Amino acid sequence: MRVVKEAEERKEEILDVAEKLFGTKGFDNTSTGDILEEVGIARGTLYYHFKSKEEILDGVIDRMTEHMMAEAGKIARNQELPVLERLTKALLSFNVETPIGNEVVEQIHRPQNALMHQKIQETLLTGIDPIITELVEEGIRQGIFYTDYPAEVVEMTMLYANTAFDSIDTADLSPAELEKKIAGFIYNVERLLGTEKGSLQAALMKIFHRSET
Repeated sequence: MRVVKEAEERKEEILDVAEKLFGTKGFDNTSTGDILEEVGIARGTLYYHFKSKEEILDGVIDRMTEHMMAEAGKIARNQELPVLERLTKALLSFNVETPIGNEVVEQIHRPQNALMHQKIQETLLTGIDPIITELVEEGIRQGIFYTDYPAEVVEMTMLYANTAFDSIDTADLSPAELEKKIAGFIYNVERLLGTEKGSLQAALMKIFHRSET
């Protein structure tokens, strides 16, 4: 018997299955037929929600970014944790080193997906900048940071980090070159925030090396 579900519930189910298949088989090796079979729906139902496999990937990405921003916001509001710990954990919540995350990263770095890459960058920066700015402002009130331009410092830092530490830009660097680049980044962030040299070393290194926090 055909199961009738609400439109939004069905859409989420399609995204759940697509995310699993893209993460295990890869985007290129997953067909819309694979998704149809796994969900158990007719092609017309799929096309009611998504016009193509690329549009499904777009939906998966949108959902991923929404979840990451929601998690970052939740962490930032947790007053039980010190500001620096919340800052680190909020940034770590944007880690995409999962099967589906790695597949998404691979897809968006393809030349034909340049607009998708730009869209994700803009979405993440638009969402995360206010969250990190609030944490910096809290740090200013606590005497941890000293800057008259918290929002501008966060914007410049995030834009630079997003570009300079893109996986493509760092792929050809030796371990020593990458460590030097990271050290330079941390040094300059500390100067922009007006904090003591070395005070952000431990917190920011956790982000670069994906350590447990």
